[in-house]
Amino acid sequence: MRQSETKSRTIHVGALTRVEGEGALRIEWGAGGVERVELNIYEPPRFFESFLRGRPVEEVPDIVARICGICPVAYQMSACHALEKAVGAEITPEIRALRRLLYCGEWIESHSLHVHLLHAPDFLGYESGMALAADQRDIVERGLRMKEIGNRLLEILGGRAIHPINVTVGGFYRSPSVRRLNELLPELEWGLAAARETVDWVARFAFPEFESTGLMVSLLHADEYPMNEGVIAASDGMRIDMESYLERFAERHVAHSTALHSVRMPEGEHYLVGPLARMNLAWQQLPPTAKACAVACGTSWPCRNNYRSIVARAVEMVAAFEEAIRIVSSYRSELTPACVALPRRRGEGRHATEAPRGLLFHRYRVEDGCIAEATIVPPTSQNQGSIEADLRRLAEEIETEPLDRATQRCEHLIRNYDPCISCATHFLRLERVPAAARRTGGAVGQRPEHERRESES
Repeated sequence: MRQSETKSRTIHVGALTRVEGEGALRIEWGAGGVERVELNIYEPPRFFESFLRGRPVEEVPDIVARICGICPVAYQMSACHALEKAVGAEITPEIRALRRLLYCGEWIESHSLHVHLLHAPDFLGYESGMALAADQRDIVERGLRMKEIGNRLLEILGGRAIHPINVTVGGFYRSPSVRRLNELLPELEWGLAAARETVDWVARFAFPEFESTGLMVSLLHADEYPMNEGVIAASDGMRIDMESYLERFAERHVAHSTALHSVRMPEGEHYLVGPLARMNLAWQQLPPTAKACAVACGTSWPCRNNYRSIVARAVEMVAAFEEAIRIVSSYRSELTPACVALPRRRGEGRHATEAPRGLLFHRYRVEDGCIAEATIVPPTSQNQGSIEADLRRLAEEIETEPLDRATQRCEHLIRNYDPCISCATHFLRLERVPAAARRTGGAVGQRPEHERRESES
């Protein structure tokens, strides 16, 4: 292909799949190089913040759990902590420990799914997790067994694995069973060994040389790897309390997405949240076994190559199993009571926790025991600017590559972030057309004839 022919064309990803939700990707080149990169999220808005208004405080955890089927605990935990601040409730150390255990279960099930079925195939040359399972069944079965252990933790503490129903503002409706948790200990011990094997496995992958730009942001706790508590930290040295989040970070509407883009103010900087950001800022707080894995895995921390986020996720699985074993081993008697009282009926609370995919912020204003205002900032909104920045850099490399290869590289880069948009078995379809021809053809939402011919050929 002549250089003059490569300077005016488009890559259009019509539908992103094998991630969670509905989205598309468009990259355009002109005579001067890359002209436009857009991660188009077109899934209809779901308006959770609006229909929370007027609901009693006690209903919020069950409602926000429905935002995500993979990360319901993250939404429940951020909501509970924020609402407890709003109404002046203080949970006991025992409730705090069990909440951390619940979060361990979610990290285990989410990370094991992503590592083994969604992300590893990209490094090993498979088109899907099913194709990987056909050749390396023992590897995939290991991942599924780890995921099942995470699900069982959610069932014991939360009442069920998907959208737990035992979580409430102030604690739990019912104390989890000591017997059932103790019976899970052998599986947790197996899971810890399996997670260590997973770190060794993913550490041997061939990682592209590609460093992300911009900030990395996560919670940072003085004594433990961050899940439910800490200050909000950035890789440039920023440290703020959770109450200051909305003064330093803002969501912006962009025309090509129904999801808001978050930036750090006043500069309007994009930033990255998630496992790589957590490892860069907090790996020294990992529990001992996980920390040893982080040191021995061959990745130097801090690391700016988000392709290595799969290593960070694997190390975090080790940490989650290790923490779960510690908490379960010390859980000797069921909580009495399992929930603390809610002293006030009005106030405002802000809190952030670490979902598997990164920082998740909630703010609530409570009046007469009901929600007057709600603000929820999910990890994917915070990562969209970084994804587009990485895609723009990648676009400079793939402009002249064959369609299939360019498709694979776009898929892989986006999956580094594990965006919360709906998991499926395939990822995307690319179309590449001359930009000048694209501007003359077709109505909005309809591919011009020349685009259809190229994509079908």
